[in-house]
Formats: sequence, structure tokens, C-alpha cells
Amino acid sequence: MQIGPYTLANNLVLAPMAGVTDRPFRQLCRQLGAGLVVSEMVTADTRLWHSRKSRHRLDHRGEPGPISVQIAGGDPGMLAEAAAANVEFGAQIVDINMGCPAKKVCKKAAGSALLRDETLVREILEAVVAAVDVPVTLKIRTGWSREARNGVNIAQLAESCGIRALAVHGRTREDKFEGNAEYDTIARIVEAVNIPVIANGDIDSPQKAKRVLETTGAGGIMIGRAAQGNPWIFRDTVHYLTHGALPASPEVREVATLVLQHLGALHQLYGEDAGVRIARKHLGWYTQALPEGEMFRQKFNRLTEPDAQRQAVEQYFHNLEDVADRIDIGRYVVSDADTREGVAQDIAQQGVMAA
Repeated sequence: MQIGPYTLANNLVLAPMAGVTDRPFRQLCRQLGAGLVVSEMVTADTRLWHSRKSRHRLDHRGEPGPISVQIAGGDPGMLAEAAAANVEFGAQIVDINMGCPAKKVCKKAAGSALLRDETLVREILEAVVAAVDVPVTLKIRTGWSREARNGVNIAQLAESCGIRALAVHGRTREDKFEGNAEYDTIARIVEAVNIPVIANGDIDSPQKAKRVLETTGAGGIMIGRAAQGNPWIFRDTVHYLTHGALPASPEVREVATLVLQHLGALHQLYGEDAGVRIARKHLGWYTQALPEGEMFRQKFNRLTEPDAQRQAVEQYFHNLEDVADRIDIGRYVVSDADTREGVAQDIAQQGVMAA
């Protein structure tokens, strides 16, 4: 997939997720096969960039390119300024957030709230594209509400303003993360524009990724929540799209090595106190469906020192090695809706011809 001058290694993208896709997690997902990773959302108000949280989000040291940074806000001038500042800090792609459904974002007329005002959308896109000499991309939802799915209009508007790629989450702002993502609007958008369209929403297995690509015609897939605790989903999906079969599950020792690598990176980036706290949620995701995972989490969440966390992880996976060589960490459950026929039926019910 091509975004401006950048040819990606593949068409799999890690979705930006607040509190999740920090630098350690982005680097891990790239290591395991993601073709592009997008940073956590950064406010367009540069006056707030002096907080510790913003400093971490603006830090891309050691990351391979292209470096994609997502900005959020509702004022064209502030977004343009933020885009230019991020480019100075090393951003090679600037992504604009018009997809976040969070109330605290939407009440500030940012995120998916912007989809209600197509005039303002145009002003924002034109201002940001004019402010930087790097590709600008856009993340949207299918519309503000189920009665106002204007994703096709927004997509065509974005292309006319110079946006170089578009990620579309298959829900409206009204849907938040409830129910099932719909792909018919994404298929319509693919037909309506000539820029790369990246499908997002409920893509939780390599099989689902393949079916969505086939039935929508999208140029890429964006994976979000399914990567939490399972960054191997990128490795597995690349292999599945290439060979039509899943690779062998990772060995216990491989999983242990990468989890310990992630743990150490969190401690280093955030410092001992914050790093220990942030590590708890990631280890919770990693061990959610593993043997004795609940017992491990109960003990791990009481630990307050980095060394104690590291030793606990080492011991836990050492115990797993005594009973298994590999871990089925993917836990992919393929439903009828994940088949080509299932996705095609979903689209056909909305009156769109599947590819």
C-alpha cells in the first residue's frame, strides 16, 4: 500500500488507541509485522504539550519510519499548527482524528463530532494539508448517526482536499463500540474515491481481515482492540493473507521474550512508578486466556517494583514451559459472519454488491 512517497511493507495498520499504542507497543507491533503504526491521539492545542502524557506521545525516538502521528481538535488553525510542529518533531505522516466517539472529545467539537459539519471538515483538511509537506491522512466513522451516514461525502471531500489515505471505522459515532461493525459504507467509499481506504472495526482474526478485504475492496486493514495482548495478530495475518493458512502458534519462550521486552520498555519510558502501573493492564491482556492467568494477575497487580514484575513474568512463563511448547495466544474464534459469504451477506442486505 502506498501513502504519499511511502510504500508500506504490507497493508496492515495498527489503529491509534489512547493509553495503548504508546512507543513500546508500536515498536512491538512493527516488529511482529504491522506495515504501519499510528501514535496515540495528540491534542491540537500545543499549549498542553508540556504535560508528561503529551511528552511521551510526542516521543518517537528509535522508531522506524514512516512515523505517523494522529492529531485531534476542532479548530483549523490549531490543527495546522499542531501538524507543522509534529513534522518538526519527526512525523512523516500526519493523521487527523475524526473518528473518536468519546464524549470528552466530541463535546469539544472534535473527533467524530466533526462529521456533522462538512464545511468545517473542509476548512480543517485544507488548513492541515497546506501547513505541511508530508502526507496527511484521515480517520473517520461512517457518519454521526445511523440516520446520517455521510461517510461517502466526507471521503470525497477528503480526497478533493488532498488527503492521501482514509481509515474508516464501520460504526457511526452514535454506535460507539456497540453492536457489530458494518462494512457496506466502507465498500461504497472504496467505490467513490481513488485514494487508499483502510477498513477498521471488529477485525479480530486473520480470517476476518481477509474476508473484509475481499468484500469491501479496501486497500488495507486497521486492527485495534484485537491487538491488545496479541500483537502476534499482525504476524498471523500477514502469513494468512500470503499463504491462506495460519502459522504455527508462537513458542512459549518467544512469547516470554517479547512480553519481557515490552515490560522493560514500559519501565524505561515511564519510569518505575508509572511503568509498573501501566504494565498491569498489558499483562492482564497477555494472560487473559492463558492457564492460571487469573491467579497470576491477582499477584502481579499487587507488585510495586519493576524487578518483582520481571521475576513474576519469568516465573509464570517458565511454569507454562513445563506443560506446553507453544501458546495459542491468538485465540481466534471464526464465526459464520467471518466467512466470505457471511460478510457478503451483511453487505448485500444493505443494498451494496460485494466484490
